[in-house]
Amino acid sequence: MSTQPRKQRKFIYKAPLHIRHKLMSVTLAEELREQYSRRSLPVKKGDTVKVMRGDFKDHEGKVEKVDLKNYRVMIEGMSVQKPDGNKVYHSVHPSNLMIIELDMEDNERNDIVERKG
Repeated sequence: MSTQPRKQRKFIYKAPLHIRHKLMSVTLAEELREQYSRRSLPVKKGDTVKVMRGDFKDHEGKVEKVDLKNYRVMIEGMSVQKPDGNKVYHSVHPSNLMIIELDMEDNERNDIVERKG
């Protein structure tokens, strides 16, 4: 595997969806790390996250949408008002988030968490 930055960027921009999903991994809170013996998990709609960096630092909310195309996460309560008065979600990169509560209703996610590393 190459270490050249241009090839690393190309890999991210041209990645297929199943790899993009893995790139959307978010750090787990300390309690969840101990509980599931994992450092991070791919973010999913319904998870409760905390913003660690940026204008909305320390904001907590549920994930409303995960944008795999642009590598962004939309969180409820994080919106910005445009000059014409419309409200738009302020998107956040997953590296700036921490999962506080997991949405464990999905059977596939339960399998991922229980799988040995």
